[in-house]
Amino acid sequence: MSGTPATVAGSADRRLHPWSWLFVLLQQLRQFVVPLLVLLVAGRRSGPGGDYAEWAPLVGVGVLVLVSVLQYFTYRYRIGSDAITIRSGLLQRSQREIPFARIHNVGLHQSLLHRVFNVAEVRLESAGGQKPEAHMRVLGLDEALALERVVRHRGGEAAASAADAQAQAADTSRTLLVLRTAEVVRLGLVSNRGMIVVAAGFGLLWQLFPEKRLAHYAEDSFHQAASYAGHLHLGWLGIAGATMAAIGVFVFLLRLLSVALALSQYHGFRLSETQRRLTVERGLFARMRTSVAPRRIQAWFLQETLLHRWLGRRSLRIDTATGGREDDPRKLRELAPIATPEACDALAASLLPDAAWPPAQWRPLPRNAWWRLFLGTLPWPLLIAGVVAWKLGPWGLLVLLWLPWAAYAAWRQAGRMGYAVEAHLVAVRGGWWSRWWRFAEIDKLQALRLQRSPLDRWLGTASLWMDSAGAGGMSPPLRIRFLPEEEARAIYAQLGHTLAGRRLRW
Repeated sequence: MSGTPATVAGSADRRLHPWSWLFVLLQQLRQFVVPLLVLLVAGRRSGPGGDYAEWAPLVGVGVLVLVSVLQYFTYRYRIGSDAITIRSGLLQRSQREIPFARIHNVGLHQSLLHRVFNVAEVRLESAGGQKPEAHMRVLGLDEALALERVVRHRGGEAAASAADAQAQAADTSRTLLVLRTAEVVRLGLVSNRGMIVVAAGFGLLWQLFPEKRLAHYAEDSFHQAASYAGHLHLGWLGIAGATMAAIGVFVFLLRLLSVALALSQYHGFRLSETQRRLTVERGLFARMRTSVAPRRIQAWFLQETLLHRWLGRRSLRIDTATGGREDDPRKLRELAPIATPEACDALAASLLPDAAWPPAQWRPLPRNAWWRLFLGTLPWPLLIAGVVAWKLGPWGLLVLLWLPWAAYAAWRQAGRMGYAVEAHLVAVRGGWWSRWWRFAEIDKLQALRLQRSPLDRWLGTASLWMDSAGAGGMSPPLRIRFLPEEEARAIYAQLGHTLAGRRLRW
C-alpha cells in the first residue's frame, strides 16, 4: 500500500499476472460446464465414433486452456499520464483508451483462491453501459492496489483545479464507518438472505428432479408427520402447538443462515475516504474492494424496516452512474448496510456539504391520499378471494378480512408521506410498516416529468417524477405523488428554472 501513484505510471506495456490464465480458464469452465457434461454423457453412449467420442470433453478443455494462455500473452495495458491503454487479441487486435476522468468506479475482487495466490480481479467502470470499461483478470495484489491509487489520483486531478489537486494529494485517509461483528450479526437478523438461498435451492431441485417425484416426496413426508402426530395423540391443540414450534424452528434456521451469509459477505466492512474517493472493503472468504468518487453519487436511499426499528438501526444505499448489472454484488451500492439513524444521517450530511440533511421541514401530502393507496391494493384481495371461494366455497370470502387492515395501513402510510424541496436537495419519504427516504441533489437531476392519469385529471391531482443517472431501476423511484395540480406545477416550474440555470454534475 506504500508508494506514490507515479511509481506504476510509465510508457512500458504491462502484462497480467503470470497465473492469470488459470483464473480465465476457471471462469470459462464455469461457463461451459454444461456443454462439457453433455459431451461426456453423449460420449459414453454407443454409436458412431465409438470410444473416440469420450475424448471430446478433454479436447474441449484443451481448447479452453489454449484460449486462456493466448489471452495472457496477447493482453497488454499501459498507464499513461491521463488514460489507460489496453491492447488485446491475436487475430483481431483491439486497442482501447480509457481516460482517468471517465472512470467512475474501481472494483477489486478477491475470492478465496485469489487470496491464496495473492492476486485480485480489477474492474474499471464508467457511467452507463452494461459492461465495465476494463476487466483485468488478474493482477498481483500490490499492482492492483497501485493501479487503484493511480486512478484515484489522476481522476481527481482531471476533475479538480490545480489548487484543489495539491490539497487533494495531501489528504489523508479517514474512516467513515466500520461494522463490528455484532453489527454484522444484526444485519443478518434483519435481512432475508437465508430465504433467498432456500428459494434458490428449491428452484434448483425443481429443475433437477421431476415434478411428480418432488410432489410424491412432499406428500409422503406430510403423511408420515401426520401419522406420527396421530400416534402421539396430541389433539388439535397439541398439533397446533407442534406446527407453531416447527415454524419457529424453520424461521430460526433461516435467520441463522442469514447471519452466516452476512458474516461471509460483510465481515471486516470498512468505509473510508481517501483523496475525495470513497472506498469500501468487505468479505470474510472473498474480499471485495470497490471505490467511487462522492461526486459520482446520483441519488440516496435510506431504509428502515420493522426489524431495523426494533434494533434501532437503518441502512443507507446510493445510486451511481456506473455500468454493469444493477444486481451486481461488486458494485458499490451500500455505504452503510446497517447503522444507527444518527450515523446514517451524519454520513449523508458529511458527503452532501452543500445540501442539509435531514431537511429542516417536510411538507405533508393531503391526508385523503390514503384511499388512492388503498385502491392500488384492492384488486389482489378481490382476485384471491374469488379464486379461493370458487375452490372452497363461501369460506374463501374470509380473505376479504384483509381489506380493513389494508385500509388502515394505507391511512397510516398517507400520514407519513411527504417531500422537501430546498435550494440544493429534493427529498421524498414514505412507508409506514417499512419506512424509506429517497433524496438527491438538484444538480444531479437529469429530467422532470409531470404525469396525470385519467383519475388524476378527474380529481385535479398530479405526480412529479424526477430522474437521475443510474437510478432508473431503483425502487421506490424519486417521485412526489397525489399532489394538487397547482402545487405540482409550481414545484415543476421551480425545479425546471433551477436546473436551467445550473450545470449537470456527474
